[in-house]
Parts: sequence; structure tokens; C-alpha cells
Amino acid sequence: MSHRWLHLHLRAPLMSFGDVTVDQVGPTRDFPAASALTGLFGNALGWQWQDRAVHQALQDRLIFGVGIARQGKLMTDNQNARVYEGESGWTTWGEPDARNKGPSYTGKPQNNQFGNQDGRKWLTHRRQRDYLADHDCHVVLRLTDGGGPGLEELAVALKLPARPLFIGRKPCLPSIPIFSGWVEGDTAHTALVNLGVDWSACGKALWPESHDLPEDARLLDFSDLRNWGTGLHGGSRRVVLGRLE
Repeated sequence: MSHRWLHLHLRAPLMSFGDVTVDQVGPTRDFPAASALTGLFGNALGWQWQDRAVHQALQDRLIFGVGIARQGKLMTDNQNARVYEGESGWTTWGEPDARNKGPSYTGKPQNNQFGNQDGRKWLTHRRQRDYLADHDCHVVLRLTDGGGPGLEELAVALKLPARPLFIGRKPCLPSIPIFSGWVEGDTAHTALVNLGVDWSACGKALWPESHDLPEDARLLDFSDLRNWGTGLHGGSRRVVLGRLE
């Protein structure tokens, strides 16, 4: 049975498909996660972070495959920020959250960049974030039956988004329109092949477990689901990792 697939073209100077974060290290993978695509559509539709039920319902309906036309170069950004005790920071729930004074603020007071000594304790936050430079990939996507937006509504949202779109992290702005039309295919693998893209520069691809299993492909568990109710990791999917010719 042939299906109609939404075609997304993800290309940007920098993008990041967040992998499992351990402590302060935030790696990236080569393929977008189901949770990342859900967040991308949610942002385009103007949903709020607190709209957890609609995000979860959309993620549960996604069927998609990804092919890499050009493999990006891995770049690591080391981030350092000095945070003083008692300072407030913005949160995902929309209200500032004051950092409590405590023994973790063990830094010795010293002159700030203006040369003023204020005597307050401070804590240095260090983070490491990975990005892909000049990565270029294509996504074919359809939805299972259920309530919520349809493919046409998602396409309109990508063309006329409620807010600026980014690929992974907020600094990762796309360099071309994300919506790239439609394609037909029985499976995600067939739809990727039917795009007519030149895959010779890379061709690494990921699609749902199915009968499309070439000799050089392998099955793996892909950890890319979010539990939108808790905001935590929500499990894995069985997928095929292979190559497109």
C-alpha cells in the first residue's frame, strides 16, 4: 500500500540532534530523534512547553525515516558561566527560580569584568555541547490515525511557523526552508529512495523496522523517545540502520 510522506530537508551551518546527556556532557547523534521532530512541529504550531498531552499524542503517531546526504563535521562547544548565589534564572515553567545559598558556592570572591569586588560567592557552571557543522539530511514522515494535527496542517505550520524554527538547539537556524514537498512510497525506506537525492557523499540512513533490510543493514534499538509528561527519557524504538544507493 502506497503512502504519502511529508518531506523535510534539514540543512544548517550548525545543528544538534541531542543524544543521551551524561552530567554536563551533551553529545549529538547523526539522526533527529522522534522527540526532536515532535518539538519542531510543536514549535511551528505554536504549542507551549506545558502542552504535554498534545506533544505526547503527536510523538506516538510519528512514522519516519532519515537519510544523510552529507555528513557534518563534529564540533564541540565548551560553555562556562559564573553564577552568583541568590541570582535568578529562567525556567521551562515560565517563572524565575532563585538559586539558594549553600555550600556548593565555594568559589572565592574576586574582581568581575568591571573591576568591582562585590564579596559574593559564585559557582562556575561548565557544560560541553556537541554540534554538527554543515550536516545535510532528509526526513520522510507520515502519521498513524488518531486525533491531533494531520500532515497538511504540519506542512502549513512548517511553511508559516508560529515561531522561528531551529534544528536541535536555539542557535541552530536552518539555512533553507524545512518543508520540501511530498513523496510517495510503501515504506519509509522506499520513500527515501523515491526522493531522487544523490546519496553518494554519505547515504547513511535510518528507518523503522520492516521488511526493507538490505544485506549491509542491521537492526538496533534507537533511544529517541521522550515521556512528555515527565520530561524524561521515554524508551527506544527498533529501527534499521543502512545505506541508500
